[in-house]
Amino acid sequence: MDETVEGQPRNRNSYRFAVILLLALLVPAWFHPAAAQQPGKIPRIGYLSITDAATDSPRAEGLRLALRELGYIEGQNIAIEYRFAEGKNDRLPGLATELVRLKVDIIVAAAGDVTIRAAKNATKTIPIVMTGQGTDPVRTGLIESLARPGGNVTGITNLTRELGGKRLELLKEAVPKLARVAVFYDPALPPSLHEVKELLPADARALKLTIQPWEIRAVDAFEKVFAALNKQRPDGLYALIGGGVMRPNRKRIAGFALKSRLPSVSSSEAFVDAGGLMSYAADDADGYRRVAIYVDKILKGAKPADLPVEQPTKFELVISLKTAKQIGVAIPQSLLYRADRVIR
Repeated sequence: MDETVEGQPRNRNSYRFAVILLLALLVPAWFHPAAAQQPGKIPRIGYLSITDAATDSPRAEGLRLALRELGYIEGQNIAIEYRFAEGKNDRLPGLATELVRLKVDIIVAAAGDVTIRAAKNATKTIPIVMTGQGTDPVRTGLIESLARPGGNVTGITNLTRELGGKRLELLKEAVPKLARVAVFYDPALPPSLHEVKELLPADARALKLTIQPWEIRAVDAFEKVFAALNKQRPDGLYALIGGGVMRPNRKRIAGFALKSRLPSVSSSEAFVDAGGLMSYAADDADGYRRVAIYVDKILKGAKPADLPVEQPTKFELVISLKTAKQIGVAIPQSLLYRADRVIR
């Protein structure tokens, strides 16, 4: 016969205590947001980039941090499959197909038009989130409209290639005697080609500047172009940093501009950190946060066709006073006041 405590069997009390303890442990989990995901159903994100892992590291890390702010921790409640084309456009279709075969829940196209196009050609059903690089996605046929993208592509578009005129304007403000500007670009990138051929000429004329386009199709072209520029001696340099050739070599380009005492401007803040004079572009950190929000909404059931594509509202002007001193340029105080970051 069981012993009793205050008239109740000890075993029965133990059983009730165990049930209460179990409920106390389980109830919080029922109300936790992650409880909606069944065990083994961790979301998988495909990350597709035209560059190599080292070059892309700041962008990938920025996205990881932004996702963490929303409660998504890589390796715990979300998995990310990385694919890097290492500067070879022809590798993108195969890498995009790999991600589709892995049945990822979302593909983040971490570069411009060629990367987004490769992902879009690989799948019509898996949502694709743009990270802001590239040209107007409506004009290039990637989406139907900014308000209602249609299809499976959404995200952010920085329209960075549409800001070339503003960058030339800022460079001339920094160097009033500016007359001839060399432009480095990769013609294999449609946005860069569009900017150099269709946008910059009119912008340059309005500023009374002459632009000198220089194609950079492969890494071995840099030294030839550098040698030619040393003979022609332009007054400034505009580097369209993007894609698998230009982006990994931004330090090389900035180093050439520094050595040649050429005032330079770019769409990449990292270019200034590498020794360039100035940059003007959408705020990267804000862009990462917005991409993470798209990922979050889609994982919670939103359809990309119904998520409006956003354009940037915040741009950053970065100026390197350190570089300015090295190349003998006196940056006007009025321009420094407008800079979001000054490297001293």
